[in-house]
Amino acid sequence: MKSFSDLRHFCQYIVKKYGSPANASEEEKAQEFRNIYLRNLPLDIRTLRAIASACGIHVNSIDGKIFPENIRGYHDVFEDNRNIYYKKGDTISGIENTILHEFREMIEPVFTEVCLDYIPLRTTAVHLAANKFATAVLLPKEEFQDKVYETGFDVIALSKLYFKSCSQVLLRMGEVLQGRLFFYSALYEFNGEQKEWKLNYWTGSANNEDPEANVYGLDGIFPKKGRSVDPGSLVDMVIQRKRPYLAERITLLNDLEDEGLVSLASPLNISGIITKVILVVLLRLNRNLLEPQIERTRPVVIEGFHRHL
Repeated sequence: MKSFSDLRHFCQYIVKKYGSPANASEEEKAQEFRNIYLRNLPLDIRTLRAIASACGIHVNSIDGKIFPENIRGYHDVFEDNRNIYYKKGDTISGIENTILHEFREMIEPVFTEVCLDYIPLRTTAVHLAANKFATAVLLPKEEFQDKVYETGFDVIALSKLYFKSCSQVLLRMGEVLQGRLFFYSALYEFNGEQKEWKLNYWTGSANNEDPEANVYGLDGIFPKKGRSVDPGSLVDMVIQRKRPYLAERITLLNDLEDEGLVSLASPLNISGIITKVILVVLLRLNRNLLEPQIERTRPVVIEGFHRHL
């Protein structure tokens, strides 16, 4: 295969190497994309536009006012004419993600053409796969995983390092840490229209090698999407006092020997105004993993809580 200047060629390569698109994870598809198209090129909008153009895809900006809420882009295909549209004025990170997301959605029907045994993903599954693919291209697993530990699980620091949104970084952390250790993180954002704080994104992982090094049966303690800020919680303290806070020990059992959890909540300040708060939770025995972030942010330390964050 001499050229990858067509979506079909990339799909044929995946089928030839893995036997079927279903046998290649989105992580693997993303790595193949990086190896074939990016190589040593910088990963930026200019490069992604060039790759799209080489594959016969036109990338266009559209007035953001015509986009439905929560939609950042879309694509259309008519015969050999392929287009990706992104919201004009979107962030650089958002445009990059849109191009890669739509690229992944566009190759799904091509997979069915080059692999007759392949059963295509349904609409929702394609969307989720495209999200994973885009993030995996933008935040390569091994490198990103190393940076997670180097920064002490600092979502804000990673966001600035990679020029990516806090939400994208947070969700990627859950993906790359899955199976390695117990971890939970949540992103709270202020809704100006409703004038309240809400949990908009959360992620987590489990320790597959040591099942006992996980927290089970206490799902209520870990907030999920849509949850408001509980009065007196660690996140509430951050919002009220505009400082990062560290809860050294969050006990789960009525037992003096209960080691429990450790939790760190940090604010994102923009022009002196807190717009986001990131909560990170680990088992207390893994507290050392947070040390780089603790040393850098110097949070207010409190003893902890019992059965709540």
